[in-house]
Amino acid sequence: MEIDILFDDPAWEATALEPLAGAAFRASFAALDLPADRFIISVLACDDARIAMLNGEFRGKDTPTNVLSWPAEDRAPDRAGDMPHLPAPAAQDPPIELGDIALALGVITREASEAEKSFDHHLSHLLVHGLLHLLGFDHIHDADAALMEGLETRILARLGIADPY
Repeated sequence: MEIDILFDDPAWEATALEPLAGAAFRASFAALDLPADRFIISVLACDDARIAMLNGEFRGKDTPTNVLSWPAEDRAPDRAGDMPHLPAPAAQDPPIELGDIALALGVITREASEAEKSFDHHLSHLLVHGLLHLLGFDHIHDADAALMEGLETRILARLGIADPY
């Protein structure tokens, strides 16, 4: 697995983003029985101002958020509650670029503090959440949310992290 991280906000360098991303992504791929080494994920580690700009540009919401995801390919299921169309990379093919994830340090730090959660656990949850979006999971419809949240809970349990819901 290749994880390309751009540290847009140098404050991120004081966190354990790289090892947490590796662990969160490996656990996610394992839960879905996908070969982690066949994928490329890009991560933007930014501040609240940058993510607010991105949120405004891509979602029409001019406020900071914790995580944004841009899948390289639409893998959404045909019906709400069904599994997305997961990639099936062949060993001889080049790794598949899944897309981009952006994370906002200030928002994540505040949310973890307000929820009395460890920063690393909250960040790990958001990394899993972002990757699942890249793989076609969503939470707009109740059936999709139940599927995604259940999977997140199982993945986080593999990492020793309590159910965030």
